[in-house]
Amino acid sequence: MARAKKPLPNLQWLEPRMKLSRALSLFSFVTLVALLLVWNLAFADLHGARIGVVLAIQLIPLALLAPGLIMGSARAHAWTCFVVNIYFIQGVLAAIDPQRALFGVLEALISFNLFCCALLYTRWRFQYDRKLAGEA
Repeated sequence: MARAKKPLPNLQWLEPRMKLSRALSLFSFVTLVALLLVWNLAFADLHGARIGVVLAIQLIPLALLAPGLIMGSARAHAWTCFVVNIYFIQGVLAAIDPQRALFGVLEALISFNLFCCALLYTRWRFQYDRKLAGEA
């Protein structure tokens, strides 16, 4: 027995939600990059590791996603949901260490917010595109 298809929301309902979720995901993305830069340049004890290597490892995945996020690509936002889990895990692990607890909590919260906003943008953007294509 097949389920009846749920109707898509109106364009007027989707547009403000898409704009808000995209703006919040961009804000969270920039905030996460800034947090990683500030922490590693000013506060992190790298135990002799080269700062450039540490920053490259942490920022290259985000740099690969940046063009798609800036252009508003729903697929880039979907990929962001996968990639940002790495930063969430890193934040939770850092929050356990008393010396890095503040950094860890901030990183986990920002990455969680980025995940939620990017996920909502992806969902609403695909619904918007389907509605524009004439689907009911």
